[in-house]
Amino acid sequence: MCVTTVDDMSQEQRRPRPAPEPRAANVNSVLSIAVAVLAVLLGFFILRDLRNDTGVAVPEETSQSEEAATETTVEAIPVETTAAPVVLTAFKVQIANASGVSGSAGLLTTELQGKGYIVQPAINKSEITPKQTVTVVYYLLGSEAAAAAVARELGGVATSPMPTPIPTETGSLGEASVLILLGTDLAGKPLSIISGGVATTPVVVTTTTTA
Repeated sequence: MCVTTVDDMSQEQRRPRPAPEPRAANVNSVLSIAVAVLAVLLGFFILRDLRNDTGVAVPEETSQSEEAATETTVEAIPVETTAAPVVLTAFKVQIANASGVSGSAGLLTTELQGKGYIVQPAINKSEITPKQTVTVVYYLLGSEAAAAAVARELGGVATSPMPTPIPTETGSLGEASVLILLGTDLAGKPLSIISGGVATTPVVVTTTTTA
């Protein structure tokens, strides 16, 4: 017969009891779920902030107002259509008689001087230059506007770059930059009559003339 003594019972009570394992496992599971939920929420907020930063929209009213301002500025730009006036004393004119009408170049010189032009003394055309039936205004490079003003004064005759050699009896223009090669169409006529003339194509006829 086995007899249990008091000492044996005391030793059994002193032995430590192991902690229940299922409870610790439940706590770990709850923590894992909480961490996962927190990670999902953080990811959602981060994505939302990124979308807001990259998707900034421009108000439609602002864009329309800027376009309207641009259109108004374009319409307000002035367009220059008129040329600057020509100063008659800024250039000199030479008249060469190619009409065969004696004294006609001198007469035109006097009349242009009376209009405010600076005109050198009249001369004849060169010997190799044929008689001209139509007056032409020749100009040196840079004197296009001056030649146009003189041509208008003569009723709108033709203008042309200066030929080579220069068709004067001296072969030069002196200080002039515009040459009027006077033809029979305007020879001996006052400016008050020829101011309404129309320029035509010159016709070449060989003749010796005098100023």
